[in-house]
Amino acid sequence: MGKIEDFFSDFATRVATFAGRPYTFVLSVAGIAVWAMLGPAFGFSEGWQLVVNTVTTIVTFLMVFLIQCSQNRDGAALQAKLDELIRVSGAQNRFIGIDHLSQREVDRLRQICEARAHGRAMDLFGEDREELAEATAAAERAKRENVTVKAAEAI
Repeated sequence: MGKIEDFFSDFATRVATFAGRPYTFVLSVAGIAVWAMLGPAFGFSEGWQLVVNTVTTIVTFLMVFLIQCSQNRDGAALQAKLDELIRVSGAQNRFIGIDHLSQREVDRLRQICEARAHGRAMDLFGEDREELAEATAAAERAKRENVTVKAAEAI
């Protein structure tokens, strides 16, 4: 990464850490309380209202980008750690990199994992393998019986 990216990443981490602390919340509430107490002194004017509206809008707008940068980096680091744990454990390596799949594909894999956890095997199309095997066996029995009936009718 370049110097600008490093600076922004470090700044975003510091801001996100500061914003997540309890005393930051208390400081924000105190600031709003002071603003509210100054209302009568300014006659609850439009300028008085505009101050808090402008400040909170700008802070919120900028915080979105700073916190998103921090979350993107944290998410990528967490994913790399999980990929490494999958790689070195007995888990299936095919789960490495699933964070690049679509939401639908990830949901499908989660269903398969949940089915396995409950002792059922599912295929990638969402069919319960046991139910699918039973349905296939029933269809084959019906086909054999139908063939037997047709053979008997031919005699």
